[in-house]
Amino acid sequence: MNTSDTHNQRIATMTFASVYPMYVAKVEKKGRTVEELHQVITWLTGFDDEKLRELIEQKATFETFFENATLNPNAPLITGMICGYRIEEIENPLTRQVRYLDKLVDELAKGKKMEKILRGA
Repeated sequence: MNTSDTHNQRIATMTFASVYPMYVAKVEKKGRTVEELHQVITWLTGFDDEKLRELIEQKATFETFFENATLNPNAPLITGMICGYRIEEIENPLTRQVRYLDKLVDELAKGKKMEKILRGA
């Protein structure tokens, strides 16, 4: 699926720090914990809590965030719809990676078991 250049640029320049509080609120509202959120982020990116804090303090853009990440080799197993897009059809790699993260946060908030969220890890 083709996303527009404007859409892709907007995602690239958005800061992780601006979205992170929304991720926290979403999962906590559904009875999940920040620790579980961090577990999901760590699985996808390889970042530990200290690196996450650093990226938030630096107000790293999603582009910088994912440039520094070591994407989990099972990330392509994340499929389905998010924000009106089928993840596996998103052509822009950065936009697809951000949507991977969005999908994992959604699954956590929906109460899925961690083993399923982490794709059998």
